Amino acid sequence: MIDDVTTGPTMGIRRGGQGLALLAAPWAFVVANTAQVLTADGQDDTTARGAILVSAAHPLADKWFTFVAMAGCLLMVPAVLGAMSLVRVPAARLGLIGGALMIAGYICYFGLLFQGYATIALAQHGGATPDNVAVQDLTMNQGFFVGVALTFIAGNLIGTLLLGLALLRSHVVPLWAGLCILAWPVLHLLGGPWGEVAGALLQAVGLGVVGWRLLRRSGTDVAASTRPDPAQPSAVPSGQ
Repeated sequence: MIDDVTTGPTMGIRRGGQGLALLAAPWAFVVANTAQVLTADGQDDTTARGAILVSAAHPLADKWFTFVAMAGCLLMVPAVLGAMSLVRVPAARLGLIGGALMIAGYICYFGLLFQGYATIALAQHGGATPDNVAVQDLTMNQGFFVGVALTFIAGNLIGTLLLGLALLRSHVVPLWAGLCILAWPVLHLLGGPWGEVAGALLQAVGLGVVGWRLLRRSGTDVAASTRPDPAQPSAVPSGQ
């Protein structure tokens, strides 16, 4: 029973799903970040007034690209679990901390994105009026919102950095792929709006390599599970 769980087709299917998530999830943020830059119109959406003005200018695009980013958040959970499964013993603790931070961060990001639909509703019903700005400002500055936002920042930046270092230390991906993953937090902090797009693109390439490695391993697991076990007696008696 234990062998079936750890090396059987179930494990292969699970790793295959995680590998596909690694290939798909980061590209959702490439699309969302690019759309954010193109639709910001010079507004700072981290402020209450700026967030409402951005949504008022492009409400339909804001809805759909928010949905794309939310789908990316959901896919990042199995994606990170798949990346963590490749981390070897020397970097296991580093991978666990980084992966746990990333998962917590993207779950929080999902919540922040969903709250953005309320911002879109304010934008479509009155726009950046003093009352709407006051409501948005109150929402963004309450303790619960700030705590969720800080958790997202920690997971998105510190978690990604730690998991990328764990993958490099485990030597499960090429050096350049690991550096692509590490580029995300650096460019996100220092590169400005288009730096975020470039960082998301590099991260998608790096995590794609991790996903491809996981897909290859899942194929090996499935193939191994279909081979007859020489230790098991044959179902057909000899001589018949």
